[in-house]
Amino acid sequence: METTKTEGTLREAAGNVKETIGSLAGDVGMQIEGKANELQGKAQQLCADATALARDAMSTRPLAVLAGATAIGFVIGALWSSGRDTSD
Repeated sequence: METTKTEGTLREAAGNVKETIGSLAGDVGMQIEGKANELQGKAQQLCADATALARDAMSTRPLAVLAGATAIGFVIGALWSSGRDTSD
């Protein structure tokens, strides 16, 4: 878990450097690739934070998490069934 956040931080920093080098060199492709890496690093950090939050919630309030997962499953099932054609 912590490795993922660290990797995300490193990927974000590397993307930022790549974007800056691309900007200085006038290479638009390198700028875009650097920005993509930077955003990928931020997303990886957010995913690591969400995972840590979910693990904390599971250990402190397992029934609340179970109820939330059940509710989400019910909503997804209701949305799925409302889009199906029931005429036979």
